[in-house]
Amino acid sequence: MRRWSLFFVLLLVLNVSASAAPEEKPEEQPVEISKEVQIQQTQDEVAKIQKELSKASSIWIKSYNSYMAYQEARKSLRDVKRRIDALENRRMTVERKLEIEALQAKQKILTDQVELLKAQGTSPFVSLLKPDEAGELPTITNPFDIVTGLSYVKRINAQYKEYVLREEELQELIALLERQVALYKDLIRLDSKGDYEVELEVTLLQVEKFKLALETLISTAEVYEKRIESTEAKINKEIKDQIYKLLNIALIVVVLFVIAFVFKRIIKRYILDNERFYMANKIVTFVNVTLIILILLFSYIDNVGYFATVLGFASAGLAIAMRDWFMSLLGWLVIVVGGAIHVGDRVRFVKDGMEYVGDVLDISLQRMTLMEDVTLTTVETNRRAGRIIFVPNNYIFTSMIANYSHASLKTVWDGIDIMITFDSNHKKAVHIAKEICRKYSKGYTDITRKQINKLRDRYSLKNSNVEPRIFTFIESNGIKVSAWYLTSAYATLTLRSTISCDIVDAFNAEPDITIAYPTQTFYTAPIPPKQLPDTEET
Repeated sequence: MRRWSLFFVLLLVLNVSASAAPEEKPEEQPVEISKEVQIQQTQDEVAKIQKELSKASSIWIKSYNSYMAYQEARKSLRDVKRRIDALENRRMTVERKLEIEALQAKQKILTDQVELLKAQGTSPFVSLLKPDEAGELPTITNPFDIVTGLSYVKRINAQYKEYVLREEELQELIALLERQVALYKDLIRLDSKGDYEVELEVTLLQVEKFKLALETLISTAEVYEKRIESTEAKINKEIKDQIYKLLNIALIVVVLFVIAFVFKRIIKRYILDNERFYMANKIVTFVNVTLIILILLFSYIDNVGYFATVLGFASAGLAIAMRDWFMSLLGWLVIVVGGAIHVGDRVRFVKDGMEYVGDVLDISLQRMTLMEDVTLTTVETNRRAGRIIFVPNNYIFTSMIANYSHASLKTVWDGIDIMITFDSNHKKAVHIAKEICRKYSKGYTDITRKQINKLRDRYSLKNSNVEPRIFTFIESNGIKVSAWYLTSAYATLTLRSTISCDIVDAFNAEPDITIAYPTQTFYTAPIPPKQLPDTEET
């Protein structure tokens, strides 16, 4: 009984293990592909490669096709010439004559094709193997050339990258053609009846040409890369030199500006007169700017003698074309050195019949700037004031410019005319007018006397009388009393108005002085009665 139970247990274990074990799959037998299918697959792959090559997107394929077209055109042209020579050596018939004419027309077409494709005669890849020209190598001689140098480096690097892309494209093309060669060899092995030898030879010729081009391209790229490195190093060195040079010049310019600033501070401290301070400030600025310009010129001009020669020839034309400009510069030099006009002076300028009186605000290299004030000229002539007048410096040679406040002389003579009748006491009138003028101009008289004494060292002054002057003149309608007195050059109208009113009041207060002015007298007479004509009775 125990023996049968053990048997059943063992059988149960064997069944469980058999069910748990994975089912063994039968070994897959390799599917045998027929030769026709292999040939068809290979032909499809060849067609795919040819389709990709026929897209004509590769510059290498285009160049090679142009080369082959050139060779084919040359061969056809030789055959046509040979045929024409052979026909011309035979007896001429109508058929042969027509054939010669057709061949000559074909010869002309082939000749044009050969001339058009002549550039591909020596090699199919002449233009592709030669790197693009980047232009003449720039020489960095000034800061503006730095941009040119950087642009040149950027351009040659871009051209080198394009050259490397040509190499990668050519390698891909060679790999594609080598795959086509392998496929043609498989087709020849699989299909002995097929005619694939010609295609294989053509493809092998292409591979050979492209591999030779690749070798040339690789060696040229190495040389091109070394040349780019040398050029880039040269340009970077020149750029660095120019930057250092520019920094040195900038440092010198900063030092000059600091020196000019110090001089201006010293001038401001020790020169109290505004006119002298302005002129000294202008001179310091002019000298500073001139030194900076000279430093820049001599720093960036290699041949100073050549520059001087060119400048000498150019100055003749510039002197004619820019005559007024140069004359203004010369006028500025005359004004500054001669000291005829200073900033702050009151001047009178006449040009083309127009008169302008104003104060000098600025004297630049090209012009003087005036601020027009209310004066007798603006009252009687212009009826305008407050304008900014620009007077070119060259006008000092051609126009009349009067200075009302030259040097230390800040006063001018002004006059008032008043007419009295012939029966007036003219001596009293002269005395009154003189006393009034002396009263209001006393301060200006004393100032002028001191200023004239200072000017005796510079000028020959004959008449130094500064007291008011009264003149009398006989006119057609009375005696004109002309009173002259000294007043400020900047306030003539104010004193004129005051003195005029006082003279009028003083003359009116005197019974024996009568102010004359244009008058008209009308006489009226009684009108006699109108006489009627005698009438007769009828």
